[in-house]
Amino acid sequence: MTASLDMNRRHLLASLGTAAAMAALPRVSFARTVGDQRFVLIVLRGGMDGLAAVAPYADRDYGSLRGRLALADPNAQGGVLDLNGFFGLNPALADIHPWYAEGQLLVAHAVATPYRDRSHFDAQDLLENGTVTPHGTATGWLNRAIGLLGGSPLDGSTAGRRLGLAVGQGVPLVLRGAAPVASWAPSPLKEADGDFLDRVAALYASDPLLANALKAGLESASMADHALNADADMSMDGAMADGAPKAKGARLDPAQLGETTGRLLADANGPRIAALDLQGWDTHTQQGTTAGRLAGALGNLSKVLVALRAGLGPAWRQTVVAVVTEFGRTARPNGTGGTDHGTATAAFLAGGAVQGGRVLADWPGLADDRLYQGRDLAPTQDLRALLKGVLREHLGLDGGALNKAVFPGDGSPAAVRGLIRT
Repeated sequence: MTASLDMNRRHLLASLGTAAAMAALPRVSFARTVGDQRFVLIVLRGGMDGLAAVAPYADRDYGSLRGRLALADPNAQGGVLDLNGFFGLNPALADIHPWYAEGQLLVAHAVATPYRDRSHFDAQDLLENGTVTPHGTATGWLNRAIGLLGGSPLDGSTAGRRLGLAVGQGVPLVLRGAAPVASWAPSPLKEADGDFLDRVAALYASDPLLANALKAGLESASMADHALNADADMSMDGAMADGAPKAKGARLDPAQLGETTGRLLADANGPRIAALDLQGWDTHTQQGTTAGRLAGALGNLSKVLVALRAGLGPAWRQTVVAVVTEFGRTARPNGTGGTDHGTATAAFLAGGAVQGGRVLADWPGLADDRLYQGRDLAPTQDLRALLKGVLREHLGLDGGALNKAVFPGDGSPAAVRGLIRT
């Protein structure tokens, strides 16, 4: 599959839209390399039901608690895909199930951020800002980590490489801050040709802010062209090359999204750290088990991950993908065949650099007196500890810096050790 239309310089610049949007782009600066390691953060927005994604099918209280949302054991038709004799993957994740046996998939269960209320907006803000307080800071923990890796402005220039990449229609909070990041999203807009860009550059020449923003946008597009070999498939006037895929609206399907992200990260001079969102996890109604709303969302996640691995190619060996969500869902189904906002959930680490083939869980149990507030899977692991472990062992960040700058606040947990292959 080619991605020439989806990621040529004119499409990316057109997605900047107006002059105001261009003025808001971060400045670019030279950054020190983080080596060959890649890190991808996937945020599942809406609150994933961890008891459905990774079912504790051998817990004696699981079936009675989950009722019609209970998944069958591995020996039954349509049953879970066994991991370790106690937990099993939802069948919608069948394509990544072999990764567990390969040692390239790790599950952390009964995990949560420090947040204990049930607002999507506050929970997502805390997940991304990395503190213990919703709206506690306007910057994201991943941007601060990039800054520690050398991705902060060093010389005030607007030329050079950026370590971070935001995939989507905007830069999420987790990637906002002083460290400049590239961004990409598919655009349905008509491509801007070279003459138009020259005219815009002349118009902005007397305004340093707009001129630098335009330059940053062109440099991002150039980076993408190099990574995806777009020039080989596009004529200079932006006409479609024969056989190239056509963009549909402003969205890519999951496979295109994953492959494009992987190809950008695989490029020798491309970014090394990316963040992207997947929607559709707020399953209040008709959640389903092996079919339904949740199965569809899990299937999309699986497609993204498989395509991301394909796009990365050999670079997969140096990659860690963290899949997280803002909170879990209630342990019992509600009256409309769904689940409501909860607390603890599951998270995934995938990649060739992961020391996988394990489920990390201090399992709290599902008996009524073991549920959090009598309704939710109780949290026994801090998600920050898992993320700290990746940043420390995979990207080489200092433990003290992680506690002070990346995940600050009282009670900041120690990093989980042994997550990365040595």
